[in-house]
Amino acid sequence: MADTTTNDSASSSAATPARHAHIPGWGVDRERSSRPAVPMERTPPRLEGVHWTQPAQQPQTVEVLCSTERDSTITPIFGSTLPPQGASGGLRRAAFRFSENDLRHWLILLLADRTDMVEGVIDDLRRGHVPNVVAEMGLGAAWKHDRPRLVRKLAWTAGSAVLLCWLMGRKRGSRHVR
Repeated sequence: MADTTTNDSASSSAATPARHAHIPGWGVDRERSSRPAVPMERTPPRLEGVHWTQPAQQPQTVEVLCSTERDSTITPIFGSTLPPQGASGGLRRAAFRFSENDLRHWLILLLADRTDMVEGVIDDLRRGHVPNVVAEMGLGAAWKHDRPRLVRKLAWTAGSAVLLCWLMGRKRGSRHVR
């Protein structure tokens, strides 16, 4: 559809707000005095009363893994609730030997997360607590709210398991024939 407005700058600038008034957010880049939200806008001062330029260094009581992009100094404040431990900790240490722009870094961290999950289940079993896998995976909620997708997912999983068992059984059977 062709625009039928004239090229006269005075008439087109007067018609523009009326033409685009139906677009949400139109005019937010207008002059500050003509913006609708100006009475509510305020620019708060930058943290009044701060007496330091950098927070005091948090004491390091556990191992903290740092990116290779940093100069081996850790940030003043860091998380220390779960230090790397076990096989997943070894994988995390291995991942932090690579740069963050290296795919190996992220893939090893993903593997470490999965390994940590398995270690957690083994730790639960060792302590005598049997995990409620159905509830922890959200299968009850999926059954209640998204049953068709859950059924498809379970069918794919069962089919993959049957196919894997069949392929492994075929390989064992062929070894005994020779």
